[in-house]
Amino acid sequence: MAATALSYTYRYAGASEVEAAPGSSQLRLATQVLDGGPRLFLRGRLVSPKRSGELLLALMEVVDARFHIPGAMLSRILRLADPVVTCGTERLRFEAFSQCCGAYARVDLLEEAVDGELVNPGTTNVDFNSPMRAGLARLSDSSPALLTVGADRVELESSRAQVVERKVKLPERWLRGFVEVQAFQARMQPVFTATGGALRRLLQELRSPKGTSFVSPAGPAIRVHSSAQPGAVAVGGIERLKVLGRAARHADRVEVFADEATGASAWSVYTPDSRFHYVLSPEPSRGFSGEGQALEALALGGGGAMGAVRSALRWQSRIDPAGISEASMHSREEVNRALAACAASGLVGFDLADRAFFHRELPFDLSLIDKHQSRLVNARKLTEDEAVELDAVDQAWVTSGGNRYRVWLGPAPRCTCPWVAKHGSSRGPCKHILAVMAIQSKGEG
Repeated sequence: MAATALSYTYRYAGASEVEAAPGSSQLRLATQVLDGGPRLFLRGRLVSPKRSGELLLALMEVVDARFHIPGAMLSRILRLADPVVTCGTERLRFEAFSQCCGAYARVDLLEEAVDGELVNPGTTNVDFNSPMRAGLARLSDSSPALLTVGADRVELESSRAQVVERKVKLPERWLRGFVEVQAFQARMQPVFTATGGALRRLLQELRSPKGTSFVSPAGPAIRVHSSAQPGAVAVGGIERLKVLGRAARHADRVEVFADEATGASAWSVYTPDSRFHYVLSPEPSRGFSGEGQALEALALGGGGAMGAVRSALRWQSRIDPAGISEASMHSREEVNRALAACAASGLVGFDLADRAFFHRELPFDLSLIDKHQSRLVNARKLTEDEAVELDAVDQAWVTSGGNRYRVWLGPAPRCTCPWVAKHGSSRGPCKHILAVMAIQSKGEG
């Protein structure tokens, strides 16, 4: 089956560009023109132009990468090259996926990276074209670089302004991947930290073995093993780390995270004024879009704390669940559930370095998220058809396709269906488990 794509139109007030002038450069990132939304987000001076430029180029290397080509996609490659940019209260973030959706990257320019003024907080897309990339490659620390995110209102209203519309095919899997990767990151735990030098040596010596490799610290180095080792992180398709080369040039240190339940991993590269986060799916053939880690949050919703959490979102770079809990009188568990639902709905992202969610709203029609989750749609159909029979606490029977399946919930939900027999819990709950969860959360039965 060919991948489904959604028609989408970007409207840019011109194109992104780098204007070179004697002794300085003006970096203009054209953002999507949103009806009724802010047209200017940030203006300022890049403190380290060379480093910031190379981190953004590293992000675009991820966007250009395709680590796996499914058979159905050989004849038609869908590509979305415009990162999502969020101007928050403390930092500027750029997010994007590889073409295969199996790798996610984010550049965080911290307050120390930009000496300037936050005009409007918000999230949009930013146009990254070929001339822009060439301009980024020419940035130098020897000459100032001014950064403007957005388009000046006067220019937009002048007779010389021109809105550029670019129609694209937005792959469903790309939209689903954005919400899935937040669920992965929220579950990950830090495993080890190494120096920037250790990361650079690892990339220089990296080979491309088949299957899953395992990495672990060994004194001042990072070693690769062919089999599992104590304290090692599994990395499926370790050759995917090669795109860290540009970011590694500026690394002070790297922190490695893992989700042991699924085999996904993440590499956070720290520089003096910025961060580069790189998250890998368990295997190159597994895009984040099909993993199902966000399905439970979508099925259960945010509960009673959802209103309090949504009203507390003010483009924070670090959301404090304890503060929301105290102010709203909801428990931390209720607030965390609501934040997970917000992440699954495209309203917040997750920062591994801070171990916290941050506010950003994906600049797309977020109602599409639920509609294109086939397991969730099928689970809701089961509840509508009254196919779920609760017969004990955390236990139920589900009638589906002429068969009856036994479901156990609790800390480790199980089902007797063939899907769970094949995948276990590594790819999220099956439709039968989701249906039982949804009914229990509503107090039905």
